[in-house]
Amino acid sequence: MAESRSHKKGKTGAKKEVPISGGRKLDSIRGNTAIEVERGGNKQSINKALSRLSTQTNKSKLLKVPQKDMEMAVDLAINKQMNVIVSNLGGTKRKKTN
Repeated sequence: MAESRSHKKGKTGAKKEVPISGGRKLDSIRGNTAIEVERGGNKQSINKALSRLSTQTNKSKLLKVPQKDMEMAVDLAINKQMNVIVSNLGGTKRKKTN
């Protein structure tokens, strides 16, 4: 399936489609930050994105989701005990989990 414009825009200025274990790919890595853009809007797809981010142990993690899904993404990250920044697709709102 082709990527939407907003999905591509969320990965700009970074190394894209970085291979990780299990034949999976991380959306992008920019400097010391691993970035995953998830537009799915359901718990399963956000959990998959969080598991892809969790492979990057020495990088800060940024999960970009639509603004309406931010609270759900933060709750799922807290349940997985992940230290991740959840941002809307535009980058104007951010929430950090500890």
